Amino acid sequence: MNTRLTCDVVVIGAGMAGAACALYAARAGLDVTVVDRGPVAGGTTGAGEGNLLVSDKEPGPELELALLSNRLWADLAEELGEAIEYEAKGGVVVASSEEGLAALTDLVAGQRAAGVVAEPVTADRLHDLEPHLAPGLAGGVLYPQDSQVMPTLAAAHLLRASSARLLTGRTVTEVLRTADGAVRGVRTGHGDIHAPAVVNAAGTWGGEVAALAGVSLPVLPRRGFVLVTEPLPRRVRHKVYAADYVADVASDSAALQTSPVVEGTAAGPVLIGASRERVGFDRSFSLPVVRALAAGAVRLFPFLETVRAMRTYVGFRPYMPDHLPAIGPDPRVPGLFHACGHEGAGIGLATGTGQLIAQVLGGKVPDLDLAPFRPDRFEEEAA
Repeated sequence: MNTRLTCDVVVIGAGMAGAACALYAARAGLDVTVVDRGPVAGGTTGAGEGNLLVSDKEPGPELELALLSNRLWADLAEELGEAIEYEAKGGVVVASSEEGLAALTDLVAGQRAAGVVAEPVTADRLHDLEPHLAPGLAGGVLYPQDSQVMPTLAAAHLLRASSARLLTGRTVTEVLRTADGAVRGVRTGHGDIHAPAVVNAAGTWGGEVAALAGVSLPVLPRRGFVLVTEPLPRRVRHKVYAADYVADVASDSAALQTSPVVEGTAAGPVLIGASRERVGFDRSFSLPVVRALAAGAVRLFPFLETVRAMRTYVGFRPYMPDHLPAIGPDPRVPGLFHACGHEGAGIGLATGTGQLIAQVLGGKVPDLDLAPFRPDRFEEEAA
């Protein structure tokens, strides 16, 4: 049966970004409906590791957003911590060479100036933090603000806490607009949802949703694999990764890149990443990628060589050409807002994104300047 609903805001996407937008918009007093063609966390969120990081951000708008989000996640942890498996375990970035350590030290100087807590760790102290690390590393940095959640649980609990109307299994086929071009809702196969505001939180598919409203947003999929081990006693205490991971995150290359990222989980398995490549939406299993992930992890933690890998999973990060998400109102379509394009940082950046969207929806001045995240910025560059 077709139905017609009316609300204040329609959020397209029931992943982490959509859940955070729904939570903060609802807490601002708005009547929110969340619609998704699949289940909650059925896209990129469900294929994520749940990282809430400041360590991998260079100084600039994304780091400012990460620090805002970090504070908001800490607040939510007081409310939902155990339910979402929030762990304030910190991160350790390690360098294998003196050159790598020097580059990491330069990055840390800028991060500290922006408000990041970063503590240099000499080579002889690394094993105090991570007893099972490989010998011979040049040194590293401890980032106490880094933390982790279980992403599917977090998205589900944020949506539940929002009390938003949740409509899953419903594909948005059109963004409805008035005669003068303003948003008036969305159309789905189950009926129309009328609202004066629509938030595009469709992640990797954000470009497709933007196109339904008649605008372009250059979101591209960037494939990544995660390797999952058998459950273990906690032997990796922090999120640990090699210093070159930051460079891979910032790279514009479409080619395969892997850098070792290793972390334990509350449930026991160790998660191993990270790979990045732009191959469209190809979900094919890649044995060379998985082998590269395993080899990188063993270089960091030799004990993993004898640990069984139980499974792998693949996801698509929503890549944007300048590595910044699209957040805020779209000046090309009154009533259209975007909250997508966070690449691999969407879990961590979701809370700040949701709060910024809610503030703009409520007519308030947002906590951060949204100019760097303008959805139409790429058209301006091309002009």
